[in-house]
Amino acid sequence: MSLTINTNKSAMVALQNLNATSDKLGATQNKIGTGLRISTSKDNSAIWAIAQNQRADIGGLASVKMGLNRAQSIGDVALTAGQSISELLVQMKEKVVAAQDSSLTTVSRKALDADFKSLLSQISQVIRNASFDGADLLDNSLPGGLKFLADAGATSYVTIANQNLSLGATIITLASTSSITSTTLASTALSQLQASIGNVSLALAKMGAQVRQIENHNTFVGKLSDSIEAGIGNLVDADLAKESARLQALQVQQQLGAQALSIANQSPNIILSLFRGGG
Repeated sequence: MSLTINTNKSAMVALQNLNATSDKLGATQNKIGTGLRISTSKDNSAIWAIAQNQRADIGGLASVKMGLNRAQSIGDVALTAGQSISELLVQMKEKVVAAQDSSLTTVSRKALDADFKSLLSQISQVIRNASFDGADLLDNSLPGGLKFLADAGATSYVTIANQNLSLGATIITLASTSSITSTTLASTALSQLQASIGNVSLALAKMGAQVRQIENHNTFVGKLSDSIEAGIGNLVDADLAKESARLQALQVQQQLGAQALSIANQSPNIILSLFRGGG
């Protein structure tokens, strides 16, 4: 190799190696700092794109889960109200059966009728208060029921059907003006009441099955989201134990590279010895 002061090839090579080591060290420090092996598209464009798409799915599933949580709450409130109505109907049957006793005095019959009408009024009150976040599935304000997103692609839904428990409707056939002031009226009320109790039980069974389906799907969505997140981790997460060992090795290489560059920079000094006079 020729000696020259204009071009120090050894120093250039040493500097290139030092820069390469510094780049690797910076990349390793970034992996340790972020915990990610692939944090930007330049690290690995294909894997990064896959991970981003999966992150978008997780975001979509978070919205689905939020909607399903709301659906559960609406369904739970409706079921609680419906069960209360069923219990009121059972209490009303006691009054209606008692009112068919022809030996009752007028005062006693009026007292039974007052209790009966009070229970009727309570049914209407329960229905009016069976609302969560503005949704009431028992008063026929939502005849089509409620649909909730079931997947991140917004292509499928789960539904809670409306169950109209209003007085005088198809499920509870007792009218709000029903009375048991005579044995004839009591007999009519009993027939309607028995049918209503069965209808309400069936309606609540249907709604309960739908709410259970939503709960199960909500659990599945949560597990699916966790699985996707774990899959993303497998793609992009850094092995911190491995990166820690690599960091130490690169730090040593950086120090040796700096030392090699220092030595290479001293090479031109050899030229000075060629121009020194003899002793």
